[in-house]
Amino acid sequence: MSVKGLNIGFAVTGSFCTLEQTMPYIKTLIDEGAKVMPIMSPTAFQNDTKFGKAEFWRKTMEQITSNKIITTIADAEPIGPQKILDILIIAPCTGNTLAKLANGITDTAVLMATKAQLRNERPVVIAISTNDGLSMNARNLGILLNSRNIYLVPFGQDNPKSKARSIVAHFPFIKDTVLEALEGRQIQPILMQHK
Repeated sequence: MSVKGLNIGFAVTGSFCTLEQTMPYIKTLIDEGAKVMPIMSPTAFQNDTKFGKAEFWRKTMEQITSNKIITTIADAEPIGPQKILDILIIAPCTGNTLAKLANGITDTAVLMATKAQLRNERPVVIAISTNDGLSMNARNLGILLNSRNIYLVPFGQDNPKSKARSIVAHFPFIKDTVLEALEGRQIQPILMQHK
């Protein structure tokens, strides 16, 4: 199976330290024939950080995808009734977005796109990046691991000595996770050590 011809939503949230790692995987999907719809949370869309200006990340996503970024709940809502996406990827997915998703909160374009996708019984792939994945957000991670049509990119502790509760996805496995999710399977192993 390949991603050729698929309509893929690629949603980015405010894990600024992993945005640079994420962008090449959007390009890979497009290079392999997928059509990618970019979606950004308000935090990712608006905030300048030491990892780059918001305008840079916006322009990068629009240049890679050749599409305008969806940034509002109203613009994301048609994903449901129009059944626009074959699969939705959230990469990176912050702990904040993870917690809201696990608790049914829909207050950003990313969360509305996810709600719309799940309404259609279609897969959502999450590439987590959060400092509290093994503490305050562990419960929310457990909820999503047991939720229908949600699949996680393999993840692990990125810095167990300095940030023992932090977990980050292995971004190179995004495409493999997508292919498994399209078959209704969670890629294994899900827990992988960072080197």
